[in-house]
Amino acid sequence: MSAVQGDVEAPTEGARELSPLGRRIDLLTRSIGRKHWVAINDAARFLNVSEGAVLAELVDGAIDHGHRILSKEGYPLLPIDHDVLLKLWKRDGITAAETKQRRVKGDTRDKVKEAELSALMPAEEDAHTGRRAWFVKGSSVNGHNVVPDWLTDGFVSLPASKLRSLPPGVTRDEVKEAIEEDYAHVSYNARDQRVTEYHLFLSRMREGDLVLAQTSGDIHLGIVTGPPGFVSSVDGQANLRRSVEWRTLDEPIDYVELPQEVSARLSTQLSIVDLTEFVDALAELIGVGSTPTTDVAPKGTREMTLPAVPEELAAELYLPHGWLQECVDLLRDRPQLVFYGPPGTGKTFIAQALAEHLAGAGVVKLVQFHPAYSYEDFFEGYRPRAGKDGQVGFELTAGPFRKLVDAARENPELPHVLIIDEINRANLAKVFGELYFLLEYRSRNIDLMYSSGDDKEFTLPKNVLIIGTMNTADRSIALVDAAMRRRFSFMALHPTQDPVDGVLDQWLAAHDYPPHAGLLLAELNRRIQDPDFAVGPSYFMRKAVHEDEGGLERTWRRNILPLLEEHHYGDGVDIEAEYGFAVVAEAAGLPAADVSPGGSDDV
Repeated sequence: MSAVQGDVEAPTEGARELSPLGRRIDLLTRSIGRKHWVAINDAARFLNVSEGAVLAELVDGAIDHGHRILSKEGYPLLPIDHDVLLKLWKRDGITAAETKQRRVKGDTRDKVKEAELSALMPAEEDAHTGRRAWFVKGSSVNGHNVVPDWLTDGFVSLPASKLRSLPPGVTRDEVKEAIEEDYAHVSYNARDQRVTEYHLFLSRMREGDLVLAQTSGDIHLGIVTGPPGFVSSVDGQANLRRSVEWRTLDEPIDYVELPQEVSARLSTQLSIVDLTEFVDALAELIGVGSTPTTDVAPKGTREMTLPAVPEELAAELYLPHGWLQECVDLLRDRPQLVFYGPPGTGKTFIAQALAEHLAGAGVVKLVQFHPAYSYEDFFEGYRPRAGKDGQVGFELTAGPFRKLVDAARENPELPHVLIIDEINRANLAKVFGELYFLLEYRSRNIDLMYSSGDDKEFTLPKNVLIIGTMNTADRSIALVDAAMRRRFSFMALHPTQDPVDGVLDQWLAAHDYPPHAGLLLAELNRRIQDPDFAVGPSYFMRKAVHEDEGGLERTWRRNILPLLEEHHYGDGVDIEAEYGFAVVAEAAGLPAADVSPGGSDDV
């Protein structure tokens, strides 16, 4: 890392020579130009490495412009002195913003997105120097299957029937400018798709990359051997070409031999799709190496495993081990599960404990649904953003589920869990939108509502698990539609049934409290009768209930009776006469004075 003396940059003594990855990161930080910074997650995805690998290079201290790589929120990642950092940012034209906590961060308006990096990086020194993999669709080009021509003559192509000749390594902006003029007669969405496809073919695809083609049930793999070139072709079906050495001419690969994730990506409307995350699996099919550029384990070749439930977790939750293990088995079979039951049965607590056991706290995200919750809140949507000119525009912003999915793609061997609290309080069809389809068909892909280009062909990774909680006092399980029932497994949590029945008694015994609360709760639920409105044990699993003077009776009057008043609203039931503390205590054989001495609200 360079030190700054005034406005003069002085190299740090003894700085080490950059590694191959360090050189790529250094090139990236220099290429984004003055006044800009990039988020570490975007940089890592673009470089095709993990965030940890990028951070390790930054911390090592030899990248002069490492201060331009920040957290996704804009906070510095390196332990640089506050004043030194501000001088570096001032030198580079990066605007500093201060939070209410007086933390310095980069202005998000100066942030360069991952999609913009390819246009900024010099074509001859693309940050990704490893082998990529591509699927190019040729089975239906203007109604013709051109794949047999590819195999016979050794090339791969895009139609480009109207596109002017463009040089290799052309930037996305230059491709867009040409498309806007040459394809002015087609819709804006069709033009946007062509910009993505032709830029990938001209500038991101390189010699040595793998290319996959499909015709009928046969899959062919080859290696790109030449630069892009423009030629005339019959009916403009194959004007933009690259030479390919096809390795499977004599023995095509059967479609069923492909990894399921790859098969899902072939059902696409796009003419070219980046399959680099599966490059190792594809390279193995034809006996070539994937030439990885770092020691990072290859993506797409590892599979998620869900650990068994240890006895210690069951004991900590006061739940039967077999019941918890059944929850894990259900998630292995179908990665969506709902805990449902009345209030106080520990639904959210159990969901969090199980999720953290399966995935670790770092990859567990919790959201709570409500009637106004929407697809834009949940997955992605356009949000207002102030521009540098003071005008307000709109930017596509990822929601919690999109962020979790993106993280899951980066680490396919790790479970990533989304907990949806109160899942039945939102309009699920509105919130999930087209994603509802993927909950049942993980191996298929769909077009996203807002995303464009290659990102429209979206799949839901197998390592994304969803655990929902449903309060039956808000809406009965009987009202859940058939579509949700088909996509989720359901586990009941009722106070008078296993596994919840007896949880309070175990907790009381473990904490050396008398059994009064358990007897009171059992008598209360006997009187309520309706299982959807029974009261769960968690109301009484707090130390203050048992250690504060009058704590048990206070909980009864301030927490339990209000629930029952709402339940019996308008039906003429005398709540105090039917469910009053003294009445229930006496029926349970426990004189009220012995159960909760004092009976005061004072703590």
